[in-house]
Amino acid sequence: MTRLILSTSNIMNGGPSIIRRPASEKSNVELINALRSNFLASKQAFAPITNGSSHTSSHDTARQKPVQDIPYSEWTAREDGSLFVPSIDFAQSGLAEERSQYDITAKLFFLPHTSATERCRHTQEAIDLVLRELHMPSIDLLIVSFPGVSFDADDEDEEEPQWSQDGEGEDLGAMVETWKALESLHSKGTVKQIGLSEFGSERLEKFLPRTKVRPSVDQINVRDCCVVPKSLILYAKQEKIELLTHNDCTNILPSGTVRELLGTGEKGAGVLSGAEEGSKGLKGEVEPQWVVKYTAVVRDRGVIENKGYFAMAEVRD
Repeated sequence: MTRLILSTSNIMNGGPSIIRRPASEKSNVELINALRSNFLASKQAFAPITNGSSHTSSHDTARQKPVQDIPYSEWTAREDGSLFVPSIDFAQSGLAEERSQYDITAKLFFLPHTSATERCRHTQEAIDLVLRELHMPSIDLLIVSFPGVSFDADDEDEEEPQWSQDGEGEDLGAMVETWKALESLHSKGTVKQIGLSEFGSERLEKFLPRTKVRPSVDQINVRDCCVVPKSLILYAKQEKIELLTHNDCTNILPSGTVRELLGTGEKGAGVLSGAEEGSKGLKGEVEPQWVVKYTAVVRDRGVIENKGYFAMAEVRD
């Protein structure tokens, strides 16, 4: 098995090739375009310059080797058993001011088919990468998004809303177990506040009594309307939980998307081998595990200085 660490670098430094989604669009377009742009930029940076043929000109012409011909080993890097795609020089990253000048937030998306035990490890890995990238010791707010959990405003209007009958009770136990990893980061001072995503009032009522550190934020996606249900507003106020809205996908990085990004197709980075005979690259099924989005805002100006994503996927034979 090979672990892949995908990264976008700071997308606020990106050119027009990084397409940012409109605020009203619930999508992962920003993530996908930022990854693809960073892969391409890294391949171009490592592309060797070759001399052109002198048969058509009296002078040798310098030209760049086509990026599709550049082996992934030249622009990626292995570190501690993981393959960084692309390679990262952490010494060149970081924020310009002191820690006190920033509000730093992160949202961690757990993807399907990961256990609570794995998520606890993934939480630490994701936050370590963000802190290493920003050269900062702590994060102000960490919000966690669980797979398959979505907010439904209609459920808030029911007198006795019901949990689904497809293992939702067991999922709650896994969420509580995962939450302990966030509580641990909070107790260490690595994260100052922790929050949830997509929890309605009923789910909160079941979840809160099983926590030691209560969420300070509940981030919800309000579909097709701009009004948060009154029942949730009242319950959140009672429990001193701030309600925020978002437009993120829950399954922000499906395995098919990762295969397209890293495969041998026209828009692929050539890290994963294709179906054709003799195809180069890593062989096996790719399974994305998590994505973390981070943002650093300069407090006194309200300007985003650094924003980016990390993602982890496993390639299994």
